[in-house]
Amino acid sequence: MKALKTLALALALLLALSACGVIRSGDGPTQAAGGSSPAEEPAPETAPESPEEAPPEVPALRVGALKGPTAMGLIRMIADGGVNRYTLAGSADELTPAFIKGDLDIICVPANLAAVLYNKTEGQIVTLAVNTLGVLYIAENGGESVQSMADLKGKTIAAAGKGSTPEFGLRYLLEQNGLDPDRDVAVDWKSEHAECVAALAAGTADIALLPQPFVTVAQGKLENLRVALDLTEEWDALDNGSAMITGVAVARRELVEERPELVDKFLMEYAESVEWVHENTAGAAELVAQNGIIESPAIAEKALPRCNIVCLTGQEMYEKLSGYLQVLAEAAPESVGGVLPRDDFYYGA
Repeated sequence: MKALKTLALALALLLALSACGVIRSGDGPTQAAGGSSPAEEPAPETAPESPEEAPPEVPALRVGALKGPTAMGLIRMIADGGVNRYTLAGSADELTPAFIKGDLDIICVPANLAAVLYNKTEGQIVTLAVNTLGVLYIAENGGESVQSMADLKGKTIAAAGKGSTPEFGLRYLLEQNGLDPDRDVAVDWKSEHAECVAALAAGTADIALLPQPFVTVAQGKLENLRVALDLTEEWDALDNGSAMITGVAVARRELVEERPELVDKFLMEYAESVEWVHENTAGAAELVAQNGIIESPAIAEKALPRCNIVCLTGQEMYEKLSGYLQVLAEAAPESVGGVLPRDDFYYGA
Protein backbone atom coordinates (compact mmCIF):
# COMPACT_ATOMS: atom_id res chain seq x y z
CA MET A 1 0.00 0.00 0.00
CA LYS A 2 2.80 2.37 0.92
CA ALA A 3 4.52 1.58 -2.41
CA LEU A 4 1.31 2.40 -4.30
CA LYS A 5 1.09 5.77 -2.57
CA THR A 6 4.72 6.55 -3.47
CA LEU A 7 4.11 5.64 -7.12
CA ALA A 8 0.98 7.80 -7.22
CA LEU A 9 2.92 10.77 -5.81
CA ALA A 10 5.68 10.35 -8.41
CA LEU A 11 3.11 10.26 -11.23
CA ALA A 12 1.47 13.40 -9.88
CA LEU A 13 4.82 15.27 -9.87
CA LEU A 14 5.55 14.13 -13.42
CA LEU A 15 2.14 15.36 -14.62
CA ALA A 16 2.70 18.71 -12.89
CA LEU A 17 6.04 19.21 -14.67
CA SER A 18 4.51 18.19 -17.99
CA ALA A 19 1.74 20.73 -17.50
CA CYS A 20 4.37 23.50 -17.28
CA GLY A 21 5.54 22.54 -20.80
CA VAL A 22 9.21 21.78 -20.02
CA ILE A 23 11.34 19.04 -18.64
CA ARG A 24 14.85 19.89 -17.42
CA SER A 25 17.65 17.38 -17.55
CA GLY A 26 20.39 18.23 -15.08
CA ASP A 27 22.09 21.60 -16.03
CA GLY A 28 21.57 21.06 -19.74
CA PRO A 29 19.48 23.16 -22.11
CA THR A 30 15.74 23.43 -21.68
CA GLN A 31 13.85 21.25 -24.15
CA ALA A 32 10.17 21.46 -25.21
CA ALA A 33 8.17 18.50 -24.03
CA GLY A 34 5.94 16.72 -26.47
CA GLY A 35 4.46 13.29 -26.88
CA SER A 36 5.94 12.84 -30.36
CA SER A 37 9.54 13.67 -29.38
CA PRO A 38 11.99 10.80 -29.26
CA ALA A 39 12.97 9.48 -25.89
CA GLU A 40 15.71 11.48 -24.22
CA GLU A 41 19.16 9.87 -24.19
CA PRO A 42 20.32 9.02 -20.72
CA ALA A 43 22.93 11.41 -19.39
CA PRO A 44 26.46 10.06 -19.54
CA GLU A 45 27.94 9.02 -16.26
CA THR A 46 30.92 11.37 -16.70
CA ALA A 47 30.16 14.91 -17.93
CA PRO A 48 32.49 16.50 -20.48
CA GLU A 49 35.25 18.69 -19.12
CA SER A 50 34.19 22.25 -18.45
CA PRO A 51 36.11 25.10 -20.19
CA GLU A 52 37.88 25.76 -16.91
CA GLU A 53 39.22 22.19 -16.87
CA ALA A 54 40.42 22.22 -20.51
CA PRO A 55 44.15 22.78 -21.14
CA PRO A 56 44.80 26.56 -21.36
CA GLU A 57 45.54 27.93 -24.83
CA VAL A 58 48.75 29.84 -25.51
CA PRO A 59 47.84 33.54 -25.16
CA ALA A 60 47.87 35.53 -28.40
CA LEU A 61 50.12 38.55 -28.75
CA ARG A 62 48.51 41.54 -30.43
CA VAL A 63 51.16 43.03 -32.70
CA GLY A 64 50.99 46.24 -34.73
CA ALA A 65 53.37 47.46 -37.44
CA LEU A 66 53.56 50.18 -40.06
CA LYS A 67 53.05 49.37 -43.73
CA GLY A 68 56.68 49.52 -44.72
CA PRO A 69 60.03 48.04 -43.68
CA THR A 70 58.95 47.71 -40.04
CA ALA A 71 56.32 45.19 -41.13
CA MET A 72 58.39 43.38 -43.75
CA GLY A 73 60.51 41.52 -41.23
CA LEU A 74 57.32 40.12 -39.69
CA ILE A 75 55.85 38.95 -42.97
CA ARG A 76 56.64 35.25 -42.52
CA MET A 77 55.06 35.30 -39.06
CA ILE A 78 51.98 37.05 -40.41
CA ALA A 79 51.65 34.52 -43.23
CA ASP A 80 52.13 31.53 -40.94
CA GLY A 81 49.20 32.58 -38.79
CA GLY A 82 49.39 31.01 -35.36
CA VAL A 83 47.93 32.47 -32.20
CA ASN A 84 49.26 36.03 -32.63
CA ARG A 85 47.14 38.73 -34.21
CA TYR A 86 48.66 41.40 -36.47
CA THR A 87 47.51 44.90 -37.36
CA LEU A 88 49.13 46.85 -40.21
CA ALA A 89 48.67 50.63 -40.23
CA GLY A 90 49.56 53.54 -42.47
CA SER A 91 50.87 55.76 -39.66
CA ALA A 92 52.09 55.47 -36.08
CA ASP A 93 49.12 57.57 -34.96
CA GLU A 94 46.91 54.56 -35.71
CA LEU A 95 48.93 52.29 -33.41
CA THR A 96 50.12 54.29 -30.42
CA PRO A 97 46.72 55.07 -28.83
CA ALA A 98 45.76 51.38 -28.89
CA PHE A 99 49.18 50.46 -27.50
CA ILE A 100 48.99 52.92 -24.62
CA LYS A 101 45.43 51.81 -23.88
CA GLY A 102 46.56 48.17 -23.74
CA ASP A 103 44.79 46.95 -26.88
CA LEU A 104 48.14 46.11 -28.52
CA ASP A 105 51.00 44.28 -26.82
CA ILE A 106 53.86 44.96 -29.25
CA ILE A 107 54.22 47.64 -31.91
CA CYS A 108 56.89 48.36 -34.50
CA VAL A 109 57.41 52.11 -34.72
CA PRO A 110 60.06 54.79 -35.43
CA ALA A 111 63.00 54.59 -33.04
CA ASN A 112 62.64 58.06 -31.56
CA LEU A 113 58.91 57.52 -31.01
CA ALA A 114 59.80 54.58 -28.78
CA ALA A 115 61.79 56.95 -26.55
CA VAL A 116 58.92 59.44 -26.53
CA LEU A 117 56.47 56.72 -25.49
CA TYR A 118 58.84 55.56 -22.76
CA ASN A 119 58.84 59.05 -21.24
CA LYS A 120 55.12 59.60 -21.82
CA THR A 121 54.19 56.37 -20.03
CA GLU A 122 56.79 56.88 -17.27
CA GLY A 123 58.83 53.87 -18.33
CA GLN A 124 56.00 51.45 -19.07
CA ILE A 125 57.41 50.29 -22.40
CA VAL A 126 60.49 48.25 -23.27
CA THR A 127 62.35 48.09 -26.59
CA LEU A 128 62.73 44.49 -27.72
CA ALA A 129 64.67 44.88 -30.97
CA VAL A 130 65.92 47.19 -33.68
CA ASN A 131 64.08 46.02 -36.78
CA THR A 132 65.10 48.54 -39.45
CA LEU A 133 68.30 50.49 -40.02
CA GLY A 134 68.46 53.61 -42.20
CA VAL A 135 66.07 53.63 -45.17
CA LEU A 136 65.71 57.35 -45.92
CA TYR A 137 66.62 58.92 -49.26
CA ILE A 138 66.36 62.28 -51.00
CA ALA A 139 64.79 61.65 -54.41
CA GLU A 140 64.75 64.18 -57.26
CA ASN A 141 62.39 64.02 -60.21
CA GLY A 142 63.59 65.23 -63.62
CA GLY A 143 66.76 66.95 -62.53
CA GLU A 144 70.26 66.61 -61.07
CA SER A 145 70.54 69.77 -58.99
CA VAL A 146 70.98 67.89 -55.70
CA GLN A 147 74.36 66.24 -55.34
CA SER A 148 75.04 66.98 -51.66
CA MET A 149 73.21 68.06 -48.52
CA ALA A 150 74.38 71.63 -49.15
CA ASP A 151 72.53 71.60 -52.48
CA LEU A 152 69.22 71.43 -50.60
CA LYS A 153 69.52 75.10 -49.66
CA GLY A 154 66.56 77.02 -51.07
CA LYS A 155 64.72 73.83 -52.04
CA THR A 156 61.26 72.59 -51.05
CA ILE A 157 61.11 68.97 -49.94
CA ALA A 158 57.93 66.88 -49.80
CA ALA A 159 58.12 64.62 -46.76
CA ALA A 160 56.07 62.55 -44.32
CA GLY A 161 56.88 61.63 -40.74
CA LYS A 162 56.78 64.98 -38.96
CA GLY A 163 57.68 64.50 -35.31
CA SER A 164 59.45 61.21 -35.94
CA THR A 165 62.62 59.78 -37.47
CA PRO A 166 62.33 61.43 -40.94
CA GLU A 167 62.00 64.94 -39.50
CA PHE A 168 64.67 64.69 -36.82
CA GLY A 169 67.08 62.78 -39.03
CA LEU A 170 66.73 65.36 -41.81
CA ARG A 171 67.11 68.31 -39.43
CA TYR A 172 70.22 66.81 -37.87
CA LEU A 173 71.90 66.18 -41.21
CA LEU A 174 71.04 69.65 -42.50
CA GLU A 175 72.55 71.25 -39.39
CA GLN A 176 75.67 69.08 -39.61
CA ASN A 177 76.11 70.32 -43.17
CA GLY A 178 75.84 73.99 -42.29
CA LEU A 179 72.17 74.60 -43.13
CA ASP A 180 69.41 76.05 -40.96
CA PRO A 181 66.45 73.62 -41.24
CA ASP A 182 63.97 76.41 -40.51
CA ARG A 183 65.32 79.01 -42.92
CA ASP A 184 67.40 77.41 -45.61
CA VAL A 185 64.99 74.60 -46.53
CA ALA A 186 61.19 74.40 -46.81
CA VAL A 187 59.53 71.09 -45.95
CA ASP A 188 56.03 70.35 -47.21
CA TRP A 189 54.80 67.82 -44.66
CA LYS A 190 52.38 65.15 -45.84
CA SER A 191 50.42 62.67 -43.74
CA GLU A 192 51.82 59.59 -45.53
CA HIS A 193 54.77 58.76 -47.78
CA ALA A 194 52.37 57.76 -50.54
CA GLU A 195 51.25 61.40 -50.72
CA CYS A 196 54.84 62.42 -51.43
CA VAL A 197 54.98 59.98 -54.34
CA ALA A 198 51.67 61.37 -55.61
CA ALA A 199 53.06 64.92 -55.40
CA LEU A 200 56.10 63.89 -57.46
CA ALA A 201 53.87 62.22 -60.03
CA ALA A 202 51.59 65.27 -60.25
CA GLY A 203 54.52 67.63 -60.66
CA THR A 204 53.68 69.61 -57.52
CA ALA A 205 56.99 68.49 -56.00
CA ASP A 206 60.41 67.87 -57.54
CA ILE A 207 62.24 66.70 -54.43
CA ALA A 208 61.01 64.31 -51.75
CA LEU A 209 62.30 62.65 -48.61
CA LEU A 210 61.27 59.02 -48.99
CA PRO A 211 62.00 55.74 -47.26
CA GLN A 212 62.20 52.40 -48.94
CA PRO A 213 60.07 50.82 -50.30
CA PHE A 214 58.44 54.06 -51.46
CA VAL A 215 61.55 55.05 -53.40
CA THR A 216 61.33 51.89 -55.49
CA VAL A 217 57.55 52.29 -55.87
CA ALA A 218 58.02 55.85 -57.10
CA GLN A 219 60.79 54.88 -59.52
CA GLY A 220 58.44 52.30 -61.01
CA LYS A 221 55.99 55.09 -61.82
CA LEU A 222 58.33 57.97 -62.62
CA GLU A 223 60.93 57.33 -65.31
CA ASN A 224 63.10 60.33 -64.40
CA LEU A 225 63.13 59.90 -60.63
CA ARG A 226 66.61 59.36 -59.23
CA VAL A 227 68.08 58.81 -55.80
CA ALA A 228 70.01 61.99 -55.10
CA LEU A 229 71.18 61.27 -51.55
CA ASP A 230 71.26 58.23 -49.28
CA LEU A 231 70.79 59.67 -45.78
CA THR A 232 72.32 56.59 -44.18
CA GLU A 233 75.53 57.25 -46.10
CA GLU A 234 75.36 60.94 -45.18
CA TRP A 235 74.99 59.98 -41.51
CA ASP A 236 77.84 57.47 -41.64
CA ALA A 237 80.06 60.14 -43.24
CA LEU A 238 79.81 62.19 -40.04
CA ASP A 239 81.72 59.40 -38.26
CA ASN A 240 80.16 60.22 -34.88
CA GLY A 241 80.00 56.69 -33.53
CA SER A 242 76.26 56.28 -34.06
CA ALA A 243 74.12 54.75 -36.79
CA MET A 244 70.86 55.90 -38.33
CA ILE A 245 68.03 53.69 -37.11
CA THR A 246 64.54 53.76 -38.52
CA GLY A 247 62.39 51.33 -36.57
CA VAL A 248 62.18 49.28 -33.40
CA ALA A 249 59.79 46.80 -31.80
CA VAL A 250 58.52 47.78 -28.36
CA ALA A 251 56.35 45.96 -25.81
CA ARG A 252 54.33 46.89 -22.76
CA ARG A 253 56.39 46.43 -19.62
CA GLU A 254 53.55 44.47 -18.04
CA LEU A 255 53.90 41.82 -20.74
CA VAL A 256 57.68 41.69 -20.42
CA GLU A 257 57.57 41.24 -16.66
CA GLU A 258 54.63 38.84 -16.45
CA ARG A 259 55.18 36.71 -19.58
CA PRO A 260 58.87 36.87 -20.53
CA GLU A 261 58.61 33.46 -22.18
CA LEU A 262 56.13 34.89 -24.69
CA VAL A 263 58.47 37.78 -25.42
CA ASP A 264 61.45 35.48 -25.94
CA LYS A 265 59.41 33.21 -28.21
CA PHE A 266 58.29 36.21 -30.24
CA LEU A 267 61.88 37.44 -30.66
CA MET A 268 63.10 34.01 -31.69
CA GLU A 269 60.37 33.74 -34.34
CA TYR A 270 61.01 37.34 -35.42
CA ALA A 271 64.71 36.63 -36.02
CA GLU A 272 63.80 33.54 -38.00
CA SER A 273 61.30 35.51 -40.06
CA VAL A 274 63.88 38.21 -40.89
CA GLU A 275 66.41 35.56 -41.91
CA TRP A 276 63.79 33.90 -44.12
CA VAL A 277 62.98 37.23 -45.81
CA HIS A 278 66.64 37.76 -46.69
CA GLU A 279 67.02 34.22 -48.03
CA ASN A 280 63.71 34.09 -49.92
CA THR A 281 63.27 37.52 -51.47
CA ALA A 282 60.83 36.42 -54.18
CA GLY A 283 58.60 34.54 -51.75
CA ALA A 284 58.73 37.37 -49.23
CA ALA A 285 57.83 39.85 -51.98
CA GLU A 286 54.69 37.86 -52.75
CA LEU A 287 53.65 37.97 -49.09
CA VAL A 288 54.43 41.69 -48.87
CA ALA A 289 52.12 42.33 -51.82
CA GLN A 290 49.39 40.02 -50.48
CA ASN A 291 49.33 41.98 -47.23
CA GLY A 292 49.02 45.34 -48.95
CA ILE A 293 52.44 46.69 -47.96
CA ILE A 294 53.54 47.12 -51.59
CA GLU A 295 51.04 46.66 -54.40
CA SER A 296 53.35 44.80 -56.76
CA PRO A 297 55.41 41.68 -55.97
CA ALA A 298 57.94 42.74 -58.63
CA ILE A 299 58.47 46.12 -56.98
CA ALA A 300 58.59 44.52 -53.54
CA GLU A 301 61.32 42.15 -54.73
CA LYS A 302 63.43 45.10 -55.90
CA ALA A 303 62.84 47.07 -52.71
CA LEU A 304 63.42 44.38 -50.09
CA PRO A 305 67.24 44.21 -50.35
CA ARG A 306 67.38 48.01 -49.88
CA CYS A 307 65.15 48.14 -46.80
CA ASN A 308 67.85 47.30 -44.23
CA ILE A 309 65.59 44.85 -42.36
CA VAL A 310 67.25 43.43 -39.24
CA CYS A 311 66.44 41.94 -35.86
CA LEU A 312 69.06 43.28 -33.47
CA THR A 313 68.60 42.41 -29.82
CA GLY A 314 70.46 42.57 -26.52
CA GLN A 315 73.78 44.39 -26.34
CA GLU A 316 73.99 45.05 -30.08
CA MET A 317 70.58 46.72 -29.97
CA TYR A 318 71.62 48.74 -26.93
CA GLU A 319 74.83 50.08 -28.48
CA LYS A 320 73.30 51.13 -31.80
CA LEU A 321 70.02 52.49 -30.45
CA SER A 322 71.40 54.35 -27.44
CA GLY A 323 74.02 56.02 -29.64
CA TYR A 324 71.39 57.10 -32.15
CA LEU A 325 69.06 58.47 -29.47
CA GLN A 326 71.97 60.32 -27.87
CA VAL A 327 72.66 62.16 -31.12
CA LEU A 328 68.98 63.04 -31.51
CA ALA A 329 68.70 64.22 -27.91
CA GLU A 330 71.66 66.55 -28.30
CA ALA A 331 70.22 68.01 -31.51
CA ALA A 332 66.56 68.20 -30.39
CA PRO A 333 65.64 66.93 -26.91
CA GLU A 334 61.94 66.87 -27.82
CA SER A 335 62.71 64.22 -30.43
CA VAL A 336 63.20 61.66 -27.65
CA GLY A 337 60.57 63.00 -25.28
CA GLY A 338 62.79 65.43 -23.39
CA VAL A 339 65.26 63.06 -21.74
CA LEU A 340 67.02 59.88 -22.76
CA PRO A 341 65.46 56.61 -21.59
CA ARG A 342 67.10 54.74 -18.74
CA ASP A 343 68.75 51.35 -19.22
CA ASP A 344 65.49 49.54 -18.41
CA PHE A 345 64.28 50.76 -21.81
CA TYR A 346 66.47 48.11 -23.47
CA TYR A 347 65.32 44.49 -23.19
CA GLY A 348 68.05 41.97 -22.46
CA ALA A 349 70.89 44.51 -22.52
